[in-house]
Amino acid sequence: MTGVGGESFIAAVKPLVDAMGGELLPPDEAGPDDVVLAWEGADAVAVRLPQLADSLDHILAAMERRKGMPLADLDRKAKQEVVRALEARGAFSVRHGVETVASALGVSRFTVYNYLNRDKES
Repeated sequence: MTGVGGESFIAAVKPLVDAMGGELLPPDEAGPDDVVLAWEGADAVAVRLPQLADSLDHILAAMERRKGMPLADLDRKAKQEVVRALEARGAFSVRHGVETVASALGVSRFTVYNYLNRDKES
């Protein structure tokens, strides 16, 4: 994908790209919406960012991996913490974000709204 030294750069950015659900591509395959990263004056790699809805699914999957269990199996307090973390990351600005999160948590949309409102009242 790149010249000498660029492999270490790609290895360094790969965890970040993976965490956000992106995809690494050779720079010459970059589309107009992709981000081309340069290293030592040369294009090293292109990053294809995910669609917002895909990002939310990716974030939910990462949270499940971190928690070591399906989000639906968490207790109420832990689910509230997940909702707070997702709100901080803008999850509820995505179309159908509340529904997607409610489904992942195994709760109703009403419950997610209650968790969100409870934080605002505190």
